[in-house]
Amino acid sequence: MGRKIWEADPSLRNLYDEASGILGYDLASLCFKGPADQLNQTEYTQPALLVTSIVVLRLLEGSNVQPAAVAGHSLGEYSALVAAKGFSFPSAVGLVQKRAQYMAQAVPSGSGLVAAVLGLAHERVQEVCVEAQSVGVVSAANFNGPGQVVIAGEKAAVERAIELLKERGCRRVIPLPVSVPVHTSLMQIAADRLASDLQDVQLDDLQVPLINNADAQPLQKAGEIRASLVRQLPSPVLWEQSMRRMWEMGITTFIEVGPGVVLTGLAKRILPEAVTLNVQDSASLESTLQRVNSPP
Repeated sequence: MGRKIWEADPSLRNLYDEASGILGYDLASLCFKGPADQLNQTEYTQPALLVTSIVVLRLLEGSNVQPAAVAGHSLGEYSALVAAKGFSFPSAVGLVQKRAQYMAQAVPSGSGLVAAVLGLAHERVQEVCVEAQSVGVVSAANFNGPGQVVIAGEKAAVERAIELLKERGCRRVIPLPVSVPVHTSLMQIAADRLASDLQDVQLDDLQVPLINNADAQPLQKAGEIRASLVRQLPSPVLWEQSMRRMWEMGITTFIEVGPGVVLTGLAKRILPEAVTLNVQDSASLESTLQRVNSPP
């Protein structure tokens, strides 16, 4: 993840060095060499994803591509805020490290469960979660797109929800290799701890709107952003609603910045008429620039 850019563009290596100084370990080495079991721990995964995304962002900015609005899925909201000139890079790295630590500490290891629910209407999934709450905490955590909802919560409650979903004819429920039930009420403790750190970090009004996870609304004022980031942890990610909100704002071209193309795939399902592009390395940057710069 990010290694091709690191090898091809030495000018961007200082971002890894700067992040390593903040985090207290060699981030580039962890990203490129592992060990995988450490990299897959929330505390390490989130800073790695953030830094890789911002390295890619710098590539895009160097090509004079500027956003009209930004959005980020969960953790991605922090790199989106860097893109909108709200956070500095060091501030984002430090906050994300703390956020990940608070999330991991909020729920005992192995006690949470996350699952993707495919092919069922949002309302039906929510109804099942309410019924399954008789045995514990479970709720919709991500509204990712048409027919795709992620549920999360306490292990027994999520397992009960999975049973009920199958009884109601859900064509596919996939348990995910994530033990931290983020975007549920179980994260309120983590959110409260993060709120204190957010007050101590410089956050500027944004140059372009952020369509936030918690409300799917455009925000630009620093105070609104702080409150939104606190609400984000115990609230579901309204991703489908956020994409539709940007479309309503007149945005028709979407560029996913960072490793992978998951959001690009979701965008194609949510907004089939939109132009969907991605940048995760030099090759995808060149392809995206050709599309962006070509006449309509």
